[in-house]
Amino acid sequence: MLPKLRRFALTLTRNAADADDLVQEVCERAISRNHLWNGEGRLESWIYAMTRNLWVDEIRKRKVRAGAGTVDAHDQNELSIEASGEKLVYANQLHKLILSMPEGLASVFVLVNVEGHSYKEAAEILKIPIGTVMSRLSTARMRLAAMITETSERRA
Repeated sequence: MLPKLRRFALTLTRNAADADDLVQEVCERAISRNHLWNGEGRLESWIYAMTRNLWVDEIRKRKVRAGAGTVDAHDQNELSIEASGEKLVYANQLHKLILSMPEGLASVFVLVNVEGHSYKEAAEILKIPIGTVMSRLSTARMRLAAMITETSERRA
């Protein structure tokens, strides 16, 4: 589950180092507070919700600190997958495109399209209405398709 959790953390943080720190904090908290999981729903959903909540808390803390923040999505150049050559290049480009979308769109896209969560589970994780999940997912898909088309046209 760690690769999945890291991908989700990257959509929130937009920074590999912050994502790694967030994943570590989530793992520590999930282990130390495992008694709080009521056994309903998927364990993954509980952990994703915890990840989102911890990141929201971190953002609040950073607003108080001067000069702290995240790295722009276009500066993010890391994606860990087992691939080589052309597939790796394409995966990295796709990853950058996903991270260039606004956080709400990227998170919904990753949870539903990459990690396979239902709309309901994504809504619970992100604490938004299911209609908002559907709307954001539709917008994210259209935006990603447009970005891929634009990127392909620039190459041609």
